[in-house]
Amino acid sequence: MNSEIINWLNNNFGYNISTDYYNKISEWTDWWKGFHEPFHRITFENGEKRRSRNMYTMKMAKKVCEDWAAILINDKTCVRVDDEYSQRFLTGDTENGGVFGSNNFWDQANDLMEKMMYSGTCAVIIRLKKALVSTDGKLMKSADSRIDLNYLKADKIIPLTVDNGDITEAAFCSDICIKGNNRIYLEIHKLEQGEYVIENHIFKTDTKQKTLLAEEDLPHGVPRILRTGSDKPWFAICRPSIVNPIEGNHGLGCAVFANAIDNLKGVDLAYNNFNSDFWLGQKKVFLNKNMLADMAGDKKIAPDEVNQQLFYYIGETMDDGTGKSMVQEHNPDLRVADNTAGIQAQLDYLSFKVGFGTKHYQFNSGSIVTATQYTGDKQDLIQNAHKHFIKVESFLHSLVKTLLWIGHSFIDGQVKDNAHISIVFDQSPLVDENAERQRDKDDVTAGLMQKWEYRVKWYGESEEEAKKRLADGEPTDDELMGFEDGEE
Repeated sequence: MNSEIINWLNNNFGYNISTDYYNKISEWTDWWKGFHEPFHRITFENGEKRRSRNMYTMKMAKKVCEDWAAILINDKTCVRVDDEYSQRFLTGDTENGGVFGSNNFWDQANDLMEKMMYSGTCAVIIRLKKALVSTDGKLMKSADSRIDLNYLKADKIIPLTVDNGDITEAAFCSDICIKGNNRIYLEIHKLEQGEYVIENHIFKTDTKQKTLLAEEDLPHGVPRILRTGSDKPWFAICRPSIVNPIEGNHGLGCAVFANAIDNLKGVDLAYNNFNSDFWLGQKKVFLNKNMLADMAGDKKIAPDEVNQQLFYYIGETMDDGTGKSMVQEHNPDLRVADNTAGIQAQLDYLSFKVGFGTKHYQFNSGSIVTATQYTGDKQDLIQNAHKHFIKVESFLHSLVKTLLWIGHSFIDGQVKDNAHISIVFDQSPLVDENAERQRDKDDVTAGLMQKWEYRVKWYGESEEEAKKRLADGEPTDDELMGFEDGEE
């Protein structure tokens, strides 16, 4: 469908956008699903005709993306705003879910991280529902307006302008369903004289043929042109913290396993061999025809109900001059240990290539690893996770900054659009959080770390907010930080 949308954009706006890069995204998507036909479809001759079967696969590309998503955004990730009213607008309270709650943001964001890791890029698009719009497309303030967030992966993102690696203008394609009919909703975000202008289109589609059929009228309440009055984009884009080596990417990122395709193949080859040995290694019994029971019509049957699987008729006699027995067993070697070692070796290579270090996927449940050794083994994971955190933090900060601006400008003037924003990530998958907290407490006690620094690090507060809370003493810093009364 992307090629159809891109052709429409080229024809109607004079762009010269190529569709080549989306073939790479399609290939990565296949690996994420666990079946890339050119590799996983095995063809063979059975003596009569050409046949095929699917290779056994561990589907490790999806597992890799799931694991990265669980590290980057999870239930302990949070956004802190230093203005209480703005915080409630964003994240809500017990009565109101805020923008994030009404859009199921954290669940969707975790899914989005997985999609980013396999497609190379993800985006959150901001829409304003029930907005008041003038005839010339200008937005007006309305307390009834509601912010909707839409979550897209790379194949739905079409960069139009890229400045120093950042996508500043883009078109976004969303699959929607209106009364049982599939549609493509196209939003074009352009920067005109320092103001972002959003142009909306909707197309009827043929999902089987993957073609656009015709452009249709927009649903009621959706303007053709929306002038935001802002130089802030109404979208936020995130990519893995990996330099994209593929030419013609136009600001899009690459899958976290883009340079590990051979390693994914290695894992599946080893796993396929493991399963094939079990499939081909069933016990066989070769026996003389005279040992088969007679039935009407001169039909011979083996003397056991498992005859089809166990017994093989090979002729009138087995005597080849060596005096062999009339019954012979064949018990193939399943090579379990060799295959297991092969799979583990391939997993180690894959784990290293996708940034987890060499021991992230281990099937040695009988061993015991000390905390110090475990932390040492995770150094690659820790370093790469913090690289990705930089991108995700920038992505969340940009999104929240625009949400606060929209809230202040068009919904509720009490929302503080210049509030300080901080992102707190969950470090527990990477470090022993309790041990690090205790070290920081010890540093505070020894005078090597200020109490406000502790709060900034562990509670996501700004320096000003942390100092104010400590000065107010609600609750006391000793209580909040876990110190005993009087302990310094």
